[in-house]
Amino acid sequence: MTGFFLFVILGATDKRAPAGFAPIAIGLCLTLIHLVSIPVTNTSVNPARSTGPALFVGGAAVDQLWLFWIAPIIGAVVAGVLYPLIAESRGAFVRRGVARCSPRCAYRWPLVVGLHAPPWG
Repeated sequence: MTGFFLFVILGATDKRAPAGFAPIAIGLCLTLIHLVSIPVTNTSVNPARSTGPALFVGGAAVDQLWLFWIAPIIGAVVAGVLYPLIAESRGAFVRRGVARCSPRCAYRWPLVVGLHAPPWG
């Protein structure tokens, strides 16, 4: 879940993403994570939020606490490594001129592809 959440955060704050929409994407993603995971596992997205109750309950809750710290760290590392690879390959795809653009957006073509003229003219 943390990996998915980090993918959304990195994608929403990427320099190629539309400006001003990052809070909406991040907020909706966090809402989706809560709606899906809380009914299933009573999860908390914040490991510190899991630590407090586990310390008060003790016993098995403390024994399982390591998972609430390690799993998000692994998910974040995986997303942090994979996102630049995926985003860079997509950027290379667009920079090579493979992206399609209608004549209406011809004025944006140099910004999107890095060329000085659209391929049709």
